[in-house]
Amino acid sequence: IIERNIIKSITLVLFNTLSHIRSTMQWLPSVFCLINISWLAAAWISPRSSLTMSLGGKPVTVVGGTGFVGSRVCKILSENGASVTSVSKSGRVPEWCSGEAWTNDVKWNAANLLEGSEEELDTAIGKPEVIVSCVGVVGTDADELRRGNGDTNVAAFASAKRGGSVERSALVSVASEVRACQENWLPDFFDGYFDGKDAAEQAALDAVGGDETKVCIVKPTFIYGGDSFGLLPPRVTSDYGSGIEELLSFGLITSLADATPGLIKVALRPPVSVDAVSGACASVVTESTSGVIEGAPAINAAAKQPKATGLTEALKWSKEELTKAYEWAKVEVPKAIKVVKGKIE
Repeated sequence: IIERNIIKSITLVLFNTLSHIRSTMQWLPSVFCLINISWLAAAWISPRSSLTMSLGGKPVTVVGGTGFVGSRVCKILSENGASVTSVSKSGRVPEWCSGEAWTNDVKWNAANLLEGSEEELDTAIGKPEVIVSCVGVVGTDADELRRGNGDTNVAAFASAKRGGSVERSALVSVASEVRACQENWLPDFFDGYFDGKDAAEQAALDAVGGDETKVCIVKPTFIYGGDSFGLLPPRVTSDYGSGIEELLSFGLITSLADATPGLIKVALRPPVSVDAVSGACASVVTESTSGVIEGAPAINAAAKQPKATGLTEALKWSKEELTKAYEWAKVEVPKAIKVVKGKIE
């Protein structure tokens, strides 16, 4: 009976110890689960690159300027001296940056790109020297996808061109490896999505008179960032995203992605942070970037974004927490055993 009581007591202590360790590592199952769906999951906020060029009040219009990517483009350009106009359906400052000083320097215009008159749209867009469009929608209705990704951008770029001052244009589009999945891997409604992106790319080129040296197309696969998860559009936090980006950037996985087809290839490509995508878009103004910027490595380079370190930081944190748990167990378990023995004696 005494032996059984000792064993029972020690088991209870060890259970409590393991529970303590488990509580410090409760995020790990989520990480491993998210790795299995790689590009829909992605542990440390990568610092945004520093763009130090003074833009001297250059007029820039950011279409979709209250959105996930567009609002961050506004932030970068405004903080670097551009005269920024944001055009969106709401015309309201996004919640994530509400109260930040730079928002006071941006004109937050509201316009309906699909239903507003040319006069109303021209007033909202203004006469920018550079137009950056981050407009895009997701869903399952082909017509809505075509309108939301295509017609809206066509209207915006055409309005900027009517202003007569456009020198450069930029657009957030979609990676060619995603587009390559259209025929055999994706449902038919994606046709509307890709048709819309094609129309938007052509409109961005038309806005600068067809001069390919004056247009920049940014083509990410999956964009992560912020501090919340989302389903429509699919989104994961900076914490998860940075870890998955680092993991999928390893040479072995890159080689595996190169050798696999369709959506498997896309799923094995590293996602890219919203800070990098917005920085790449802003580079059309700050660095006169042109051409196609595609995939995480190229987008990070254009934005001067450091390599993702989320996985390294997560493993470091895990090691620190496990060490703490081990040190706790070394002290507390002998104490508990001593107490139990004392009571038995």
